[in-house]
Amino acid sequence: MILTSPVRGAGTSATTLGALGVAGLAVVLELAPRLGLVSTVYLPPLTEVLGALGAEAASPVFWFSLYETLRGWAIGLLLAVAGGILLGVPIGLLPVVRQATASTVEFLRPIPSVALVPLAVLLFGTDLRSTLLLVVYAAFWQVLVQVIAGVRDVDPVARDTATVFRLGALARVRHVVWPSALPYVLTGVRLGASVALVLAVTGELIIGSPGLGRQIALAQSSGAVATLYALVLVTGLVGMLLNLVFRAVERRVLAWHPAVRGDSVR
Repeated sequence: MILTSPVRGAGTSATTLGALGVAGLAVVLELAPRLGLVSTVYLPPLTEVLGALGAEAASPVFWFSLYETLRGWAIGLLLAVAGGILLGVPIGLLPVVRQATASTVEFLRPIPSVALVPLAVLLFGTDLRSTLLLVVYAAFWQVLVQVIAGVRDVDPVARDTATVFRLGALARVRHVVWPSALPYVLTGVRLGASVALVLAVTGELIIGSPGLGRQIALAQSSGAVATLYALVLVTGLVGMLLNLVFRAVERRVLAWHPAVRGDSVR
């Protein structure tokens, strides 16, 4: 008996349904204002938004703002990932350290990054460092929690095997702990990337540092509603593209993992 995999068909169906959903939303956004269901003062037709997006794309200011947003996002995410891994591995490995830091982590992690805006402005003014403070703080916890969970999820058989072969501490981390934690780490990085983009735009919007967030605030204050929606659309597209990139990297790096290969016991 030959079993055929439904993965390809399911993927095609999901893609088709997704495209139909986007097309349906586009039709609603175009017709709702034109039919008077929503005032064009609050929601211009989609074609006007796309026209404003084209006008923005022809402006060097738009591309500089996009660059500034992506720069803040990338630097903040790198710092958050580095900090999350460097602290998460020892916390996950050493029960004493984990118990000593558990209450501190649970106290600091729920604090909204936006609450740090006054502190960021007080320390760094309105330049990139203020936005970085928000980005790093928000993305760091996403990575740290996943790293700790991955380090603690090491297979007991693999741990015992390392003990039998008398592997040293560094060898255990490299050959046993890290491969087990890597899926968690990549998940944390992907989640942290999304949070980092949100906080990068939010910081620019509130603090006024250069980037798409500040351009959105300027469009709102000048009454350019179509431009405002166009810039919001750009942030959504950037977030979607980044998520697709990180998912592709995750699949490539974890090609050996059963969950990615699609292996299952039948």
